[in-house]
Amino acid sequence: MSSLIWLMFLSCSILVINTTNASDGNASQDKSIFILAGQSNMAGRGGIDAGIWNEYVPPECQSSPKILRLNSEHKWEEARPPLHRDIDILKACGIGPGLAFANSILKKNISIGDIGLVPCAIGGTQISQWRRGHTLYKQLMSRAHAALQDGGIIRAILWYQGESDTRSQEDAKLYKMRLAKLITDIRSELKLPELPVILVALASAEGPYIDEVRNAQLGIDLPNVKCVDAKGMKIGSDGLHLSTEGEVQVGQMMANAFTQFMT
Repeated sequence: MSSLIWLMFLSCSILVINTTNASDGNASQDKSIFILAGQSNMAGRGGIDAGIWNEYVPPECQSSPKILRLNSEHKWEEARPPLHRDIDILKACGIGPGLAFANSILKKNISIGDIGLVPCAIGGTQISQWRRGHTLYKQLMSRAHAALQDGGIIRAILWYQGESDTRSQEDAKLYKMRLAKLITDIRSELKLPELPVILVALASAEGPYIDEVRNAQLGIDLPNVKCVDAKGMKIGSDGLHLSTEGEVQVGQMMANAFTQFMT
């Protein structure tokens, strides 16, 4: 009798373990991961004045238990602004497009589960600093792989960068080639050859060659790449970075672009 009871207990234990593991697996697979990369307007300078964030969080950027953020220690936590506070550590961070993007996706009722945002942007960087083998590229890859450790799917790369490449005519001329190479390298290393990429065409610039860089961004002709145009978005008092309102609008435009990949 005691042997029979023991066998029944063992069978039930195995069933519970298997059921738990299956549930965990499904939860992990439901996470949709988005890589946020580029420079300061992706990191977010909305609400920054004299190097200090005013801590205003617009309704479009409110936190949600369904929106997670991979922090600098490669741990998931509920996403709250500033998303890049422990990533772009040399500058003050404020509102960026990430949370507006995520909240907009949730409102569209797309069946993609929880959203995992992976902030990687660093202010003041040129695209040449993101080349394969260089520090920023390695950091992006490290964070992308860490984001996948407990399951999930990388759904897209969100890229907002180029202001620093407007200072040099040579950098501006090479921008399109460098951007295409970066996208190809990321897709290759992640083994996701059709990974969607959403770019932002510049609203502002650090130098005189903004048209060349914008034309490169708007004219990129790789498959599964969409570009939204930030031209005309509200700029902050420094004349370079998007205001909170502008960041929200860009995030929503990127969300609209992403939904086109899902249809």
